[in-house]
Amino acid sequence: MELKRQFSKKALEDFRLIDEAVDKGNQQAYADLMKRYKNPVYHMILKMVRNVDDAEDLTIEAFAKAFKNLHRFKKDYTFSTWLFRIATNNAIDFIRKKKLETYSLQTGYTDDDGEAVQIDVKDKNLDPMEEAIKSQKIELVRLFVDKLPTKYKRLVKLRYFKEYSYEEIAKELDAPLGTVKAQLHRARELMYDLVKNKKEHI
Repeated sequence: MELKRQFSKKALEDFRLIDEAVDKGNQQAYADLMKRYKNPVYHMILKMVRNVDDAEDLTIEAFAKAFKNLHRFKKDYTFSTWLFRIATNNAIDFIRKKKLETYSLQTGYTDDDGEAVQIDVKDKNLDPMEEAIKSQKIELVRLFVDKLPTKYKRLVKLRYFKEYSYEEIAKELDAPLGTVKAQLHRARELMYDLVKNKKEHI
């Protein structure tokens, strides 16, 4: 008989939170999972994309995708491993799509049980699934946009749907760059709240 894998205390607490979230619809459980992993996910993505604004955007997407598919999570491995792989794959898609110059972008993380997981991105070519990826990203964000206050909707549409840079948004709206960044940061915070509190809309 195969021995059941021993999970850490933190991993077991994650499993409990997942059960609370999926089986009982406990919104606080979603919030607790995000609180536990928001910073680690963000810092891992930041190592990959080397841009604060893009890392924040990709962190939102990673949690949205994870929470949308949380009912499919299997307890054969830790939640952190599963979440980081979702975040990593999403970031790799972004890197390929943006054709960021990289010969060997290496990063990694250690899951709850001390297992090292390495990621190595060497492909500089445009992902052949670019349009599909773009469509999925737009659809994901579109679900949140109508829930945002009016003042943020245009900013978010320019950033996510038209993929404007911060400088292009500032020029389009004839607004100071600092104001655009501050308002988009607030819009991202609101979207984080939607991700964890309104899973039925994801």
